Amino acid sequence: MPSSLRAVLATGLVALAGSALAGCGLIADDIDDFDLSLEEKTFTVDTADWGLTDADAYLSTDCSAAPSVCATAAQAACTEGNCFGSCNATTQTCDLRVIVSLWEMVILTEEQPELQTIDDQPLVGVTIDSIEYAVSENSMNIATPPFTLYVAPSTIMSPGDPEAEPVGDIPSVTPGTLLPFTDVEITAAGRASLVDYMTSFTTPFNIIVGADITMTAGQPVPSGRLTAQVKVAAHADAGF
Repeated sequence: MPSSLRAVLATGLVALAGSALAGCGLIADDIDDFDLSLEEKTFTVDTADWGLTDADAYLSTDCSAAPSVCATAAQAACTEGNCFGSCNATTQTCDLRVIVSLWEMVILTEEQPELQTIDDQPLVGVTIDSIEYAVSENSMNIATPPFTLYVAPSTIMSPGDPEAEPVGDIPSVTPGTLLPFTDVEITAAGRASLVDYMTSFTTPFNIIVGADITMTAGQPVPSGRLTAQVKVAAHADAGF
């Protein structure tokens, strides 16, 4: 075989091999960083969803003689919400605790369709650049408690589940206050957990926002609603 023909064939084989490797996602020389930022997630706390019924009367219930009355009466005082009653040892009246649990599912292959081109290989070098929250609506008459941001499997919707892993906290928001996007303080363990979920990008997962709101006699009964947005900025290094 003439040397010139051998050279042409060798060049073609190298090109084909390179093309095959790129098709398998093993090389990605033309990519610097792959954007993994999530679509903005919206969470709304609406006291109308709790089904509060004559909460003032419930909170003034004397439980000194029978503390268990609070747990029973809570079901009538909060018909739609996830509420629990207990006897306040100081006031000897019933407290009402509302568990706020909001969640949004993340399907990375839908939010970042380019991921479908890398043949389902796990990502490498995933970095969480930031997590931010903003408050765009706030007609609440009370300051909210701090909210905790969790990451969990797609089958988990409750912050109380052992598989829901805390990522960071959103501080208390005063009544009527609106906020621009502000950084969430992320824990090291929370950052690592979120990286794990985003690395296995073909598996959906949930972002959960959770808090407990406790009502006590003599304090205003919560009313109004608060809407917040959460956004996650992240990227993966080249070479996946």
